[in-house]
Amino acid sequence: MRLFHDSPKNYVFFGFFIYAVALGALFPRLADLQTQMDISKAALGLALVGLPVGVQITLLFADRLVRQIPLRLLMGLGIPVIGLSQCLAGLATSPVPFFICLMLGGSAVAVIEVAVNLEADRVEAKTGTRIMNRSHAYWSFGFFTASMVGAAFAQFAISPFVNFVIVTVLATLASNLVFSKYTPAERRHKGTPEKASLVVLPSYAVSMLVLFSLSAMLVEGSSIDWSIIFMRDEFDTLPLVEGLALVCAALSQAVVRYFADPLVERFGPRSVATASVVGMGIGVILVSCSMSPAMALVGFLFMGGGSAVIFPLAMSAAAGRDDRPSEENVAALAQFAFATFLIAPPLLGIISEHYGLRVAFAVALPFILLSFLKRTVMAKTSPSEADKTGT
Repeated sequence: MRLFHDSPKNYVFFGFFIYAVALGALFPRLADLQTQMDISKAALGLALVGLPVGVQITLLFADRLVRQIPLRLLMGLGIPVIGLSQCLAGLATSPVPFFICLMLGGSAVAVIEVAVNLEADRVEAKTGTRIMNRSHAYWSFGFFTASMVGAAFAQFAISPFVNFVIVTVLATLASNLVFSKYTPAERRHKGTPEKASLVVLPSYAVSMLVLFSLSAMLVEGSSIDWSIIFMRDEFDTLPLVEGLALVCAALSQAVVRYFADPLVERFGPRSVATASVVGMGIGVILVSCSMSPAMALVGFLFMGGGSAVIFPLAMSAAAGRDDRPSEENVAALAQFAFATFLIAPPLLGIISEHYGLRVAFAVALPFILLSFLKRTVMAKTSPSEADKTGT
């Protein structure tokens, strides 16, 4: 069965979308899961560390898995593993089994994260057209879809377990149907590692990309994990309004990513990065100082839009470098930057338990300043910029 008019980029877009739908089902229901387990925000934050633990362990060898296993198998098996982990987590009544279930899902997240980003880079190289930001836009559209579905289920008091089962079944069927006959693009660089290494350490250039993207991963992760609980605790809103916080962040992120590639081509990575960092800072300040639900929702819009393109820009720059195999550079960036996306927000739960969620969100401001100072790394490492200058 041929889908999407035989266009490789549309397969990539769908891969990002369905991956986000599967992963994003969890986060709109965190408030309900916290109530179900009857635990504090600090305990919930520690339980959520199970996801990054699974991610980080698997990222140690994810580059070799992606090199050897076809994308259709990675998607066909990875999506149901993510869903199964959430279904089991939906039955948890205490933090320990919840932690273990999320570890299982994290292992699949790591492999799919590397695989879809590499495929996006390969299709970019094959077609000569930027699609990385738009690919991540479809990730945001998928997360937006999962957020809307989760908010609706919560409003009608349908259990997280039922929510997760429905999403898992539909996402598994869709991913297996779409990718059953997909032929991946050729690898951009043919080099292979000289020897296997347990930890994929970043080069100096990739390390700078890690520092540049830390704030975006923190802002995006904290809004995903804590936006709904923030609305509930600070303003005592209805479940549907609580869900709007996550919807606003995901929707603004999706829209910015969707239209970002032409802007990057016209104004360059550095200018787009500067505007993005400023937008993130405005959003964090609005949320931390919000006096009403409306002000907080506007803040989450800026947080989502501001964080939208920073990680895709960094990922594209890492994948396009030819100093090492693309799998290694992508895995190295994902291993260190993605850790912030997943580890920091749970730790913010501990901060919020003692100082409140407003302070927890404001913790991102120093990292936003760091990104502002490191934004010039995009001009130095972006393959397209290098081509323009002839370097």
